[in-house]
Amino acid sequence: MAAIPVIIKHQGKRYEVDLDPTSTGEIFKFQMYSLTGVEPDRQKILVKGGQLKDDTDLSTVAAKPGQTFMMMGTPAGGEGVRQQIERPAEQTKFMEDMTEAEAAKAEGAIPSGLQNLGNTCYLNSTLQTLRSVPELQDELSKYSVSSVGRSSTSDLSQFGLGGFGSSTDLTASLRDLYQQMSETQTGFPPLVFLNTLRTAFPQFAQKSRTGQGYAQQDAEEAWSQIISQLRQKLKIKESAANGEGGSQKDAEISFIDKYLAGRFVSNLECDEPAAKEAGEESTPGEDTFLKLDCHINKDINHLRNGILAGLEEKIEKRSPTLDRDAIYTKTSRISRLPKYLTVHFVRFFWKREAQKKAKIMRKVTFPPELDVVEFCTDTLRKQLIPVRDKVREIRKDEEDVTRARKRQKLAHKQEEDRERELKAKGPANEKKLVKDKAAESKGDGDTEIAEAVYKTDAEYDAERASSIHAAKKELFALINPELAADEGANKSGIYELRGVVTHQGASADSGHYTSYVKKQGALDSKTGQRKEEDGKWWWFNDDKVSEVDAEKIETLSGGGESHSALILLYRAIDLPTAEEVKD
Repeated sequence: MAAIPVIIKHQGKRYEVDLDPTSTGEIFKFQMYSLTGVEPDRQKILVKGGQLKDDTDLSTVAAKPGQTFMMMGTPAGGEGVRQQIERPAEQTKFMEDMTEAEAAKAEGAIPSGLQNLGNTCYLNSTLQTLRSVPELQDELSKYSVSSVGRSSTSDLSQFGLGGFGSSTDLTASLRDLYQQMSETQTGFPPLVFLNTLRTAFPQFAQKSRTGQGYAQQDAEEAWSQIISQLRQKLKIKESAANGEGGSQKDAEISFIDKYLAGRFVSNLECDEPAAKEAGEESTPGEDTFLKLDCHINKDINHLRNGILAGLEEKIEKRSPTLDRDAIYTKTSRISRLPKYLTVHFVRFFWKREAQKKAKIMRKVTFPPELDVVEFCTDTLRKQLIPVRDKVREIRKDEEDVTRARKRQKLAHKQEEDRERELKAKGPANEKKLVKDKAAESKGDGDTEIAEAVYKTDAEYDAERASSIHAAKKELFALINPELAADEGANKSGIYELRGVVTHQGASADSGHYTSYVKKQGALDSKTGQRKEEDGKWWWFNDDKVSEVDAEKIETLSGGGESHSALILLYRAIDLPTAEEVKD
């Protein structure tokens, strides 16, 4: 009998092989061993009717010229058996040989906590959440203090005390603090930063009512004041086109305005019909916002409803047409979305009869992923919707492929289990198995089922990588050019939750603050890219730092005196870059 030319697919490669119908499966496996280096006993060749056995008569396979078969398996020693063993490019360094700073930067290291210096949990939780913004840490590392007012003895950072030059500059103090925290895994005392904050904003130096120590403060107020200072001080240079010659020139922009500030377009209109009848027109306006407020009342159960309530407010002001004070409604819509979106749950209010800030305990749920398209202007919405919808479509396709892969693996395993079970029962059942497979192979009208051969993981991965690249190209093409030019803007309208500041207790003047920050994927030293995240979070409870599951975040919606979310920090989802979509 003449040899039959067939194709063997193995780990993404195709081998053209002559199959001799007069030989056995064992001889064919040795033939494949010479091509792939995979030992015969480690080969798994799938043919019509099942897996090729050593004693299989190849004439029973009924192979046809050009038919494709799948082969699975790897050499006993992996690729290293066939390659010369080389010395590692980098010498392995064990934890016990590392300095404290090196250990703090090692993969899997627990980040540093912050010591409570007397009712300073409000500050600790705020600082830990802000530290989760990598762009902020990068820009702070480049920040330099003005030479005015600096002392020659300005470097006490080695003692955890910062410098005299930074003692009056909140931005420099924050830079020093984050640098010091990056070099240790123990609880660090933020003493210099705290003193700088109290110098800049004396309200945080208020003493407790008992006269012993400092009073508890509101984390949201600390957040707002720190952001305000960074907005004034932390500037970054950007290239801007020169109107006259079209050349590029450097322009300074606030870091906060670029990455954490959005813009509102508003409309102010008098509620009274008499004003409209008298010809009073609504007043358009524009505002910058550094956070969205989630207002809470008896009808608010979810973050979406609270944000919508915050976009409409009542204002009492003098009406020029009525010549008296009247109630106006200010309706706002977002015209620019920042990369990082801060959301504030307005849980504290001033209770006159008690003369203190009380807390609204109501449970308000919030999502791990927030779609804010409905809060935007019509113009921005039209720019965001195509990208948002494409993201959802790609995710659905990926889920479908994953489910199909799981079904295929399950079917393959069930087939192998059935084959083993019948063979174990004896020759009669083995003959039945051969007959069943012969019947299945013919199907309706002797239809060949070569296409139903199972794919290897490598082939699935290759197909998946190809489809993902194609999807990224389609997605990138949908990004609005105007938004693409704004590096610090959200281009899809979708945010993922990255940080949560929580409060435990019934009053702003008491209780306890902590924060939760989502873990980043480990940094690959070779590519400089982040690896896939594991979905877990760091819980910062002053100097105590622990790892928690994502399910813990779902318990922070409030409804009692337990930990409830006060500040949420969302980040725009990642979209493909021009570099990623290159062929």
